[in-house]
Amino acid sequence: MPLKKSAGNMYPWVTHMHTHLGGECPHKCSYCYVGDSIPKRFRKAPNATGRPPRYSGPLRMLASELNVGYGAGRTIFIDHCNDLFAEDVPTHWIMDVLDHCATFPDNVYVYQTKNPDRFRDFLAWTLPDCMLGCTLETNREISSSISLAPIPVARATAMRALSGVRKLFVTIEPIMDFDVPILADWLQEIRPAFVNIGADSKHHNLPEPSRDKVLALIDVLGFFGIEIRNKHNLSRLIGDHP
Repeated sequence: MPLKKSAGNMYPWVTHMHTHLGGECPHKCSYCYVGDSIPKRFRKAPNATGRPPRYSGPLRMLASELNVGYGAGRTIFIDHCNDLFAEDVPTHWIMDVLDHCATFPDNVYVYQTKNPDRFRDFLAWTLPDCMLGCTLETNREISSSISLAPIPVARATAMRALSGVRKLFVTIEPIMDFDVPILADWLQEIRPAFVNIGADSKHHNLPEPSRDKVLALIDVLGFFGIEIRNKHNLSRLIGDHP
């Protein structure tokens, strides 16, 4: 599959996306946009998921994707349809992907995970011009019916350990109900270059925070001097707040 231009609800600061992994992400998040990518009217059974065949079944490396050219001058989100750093991904697969990126050094590479503790094992392979991101939907524990990813406090702890080592960012999407002082403290300690905040776009009945709570978090992060990049879907929760 060729390098794909970023579109839709993806980060506006990302220019392209590419994925090397096939199969279903081990974290099996109930709100995963990959699982909603096929419209219901095209699904073979009324209760079938919308997960494309490419991202269904066992996790696997799509070896042909290691031959895709990345060119130069781009910001590329790597493996946006899976989690490259999930515990179930073999180490040599990750090394192959990082080596592929290293072949095209004149780009910015974006790696995002819900298992940031594993970043530490690969810092020697990541390029100087890369961004390491973590999804933190909340500071609270998340039900296994929603996600099998590491618990939020473990993710925050791992990201704090990376503070100052690489350019970091945090994505709070889909934002779930949280405690303002705790989540704000985590983010202050992580010291990310910026924080993306977005809401559940597909209405998965997640426990969501109130408008006032989201605005309070935004205010506190602004006080800490942390850049906030609200995604357009957040307007459902907070209206047209800038």
